[in-house]
Amino acid sequence: MKKKKIVGNITCPECGHKQLMEIPTSLCIAFYKCDKCGKTIYSKKSCCVFCDYGDRKCPAAEEHKK
Repeated sequence: MKKKKIVGNITCPECGHKQLMEIPTSLCIAFYKCDKCGKTIYSKKSCCVFCDYGDRKCPAAEEHKK
């Protein structure tokens, strides 16, 4: 059985660019590089840039709460 991909938009806090990215289901992503301004963006408040700057929380963060 094929796993369903989860995607979400991350908004760069530096330039406001929205970037569609695949959200990993088993781990948190601590940083990403913005496609527009080239800055490396790190998570500040939580385990993951999707939780801090994304329109969807990562599934791994929900697992950490259990």
